[in-house]
Amino acid sequence: MAVDVVPTRMELIKTKDRIKLARKGHKLLKQKRDALILEFFKIMKKAKDLRGQLAAKMGEGYQSLALAETYHPLQEIGKVSLDLRKDIEVDIEVRNVMGVNIPNITADVDTTHFLEVPTYSVAGTSAKIDAAVEDFTEILGMVIKLAETETAMKRLILEIEKTKRRVNALEYVLIPRLEQQKRNISFQLEEMERDSFVSLKTIKRKLEKEKQAA
Repeated sequence: MAVDVVPTRMELIKTKDRIKLARKGHKLLKQKRDALILEFFKIMKKAKDLRGQLAAKMGEGYQSLALAETYHPLQEIGKVSLDLRKDIEVDIEVRNVMGVNIPNITADVDTTHFLEVPTYSVAGTSAKIDAAVEDFTEILGMVIKLAETETAMKRLILEIEKTKRRVNALEYVLIPRLEQQKRNISFQLEEMERDSFVSLKTIKRKLEKEKQAA
């Protein structure tokens, strides 16, 4: 929406200062956007690798579980899973990337090997169950790491989109509007100067005629 601005020298100076500030902000936001995009692609590559590793490990884990189910009833396997249940403490630290808090998730999982857990019956199980437990213990750690990268990607995407909107608003709306405002003020000031010059010339000629007549 157009705003009426009083065409004065002071307003022209203020408009030029606003343009300079807007251009500086535009440059900084573009740098921030580029840095965020670079960080996003780094994390995306990491997430892609983790997804591939997790998918492969999940395949191995389900194969181990299916093999264990052929040797043991489901109730027995379910009891083993309950006996090996662990409490997991998750510690989340953040690092700041261009104003975006990227989580760093550390999971404190009991590292005691399942064969050393008192509730795990070595005599009552088999190597088939052991293999399934081993696979899914590894899968748990991979899932936690993938959750960290996925969360970081989501936060970066949101900030990139927000920064892009600000860059576009400055580049295509605010700066062009301020430039047009500067041109309008300059044009009106030039018109006023021309009008004043003509008025002064007219007054001068009139005074000279009156002087000659006197």
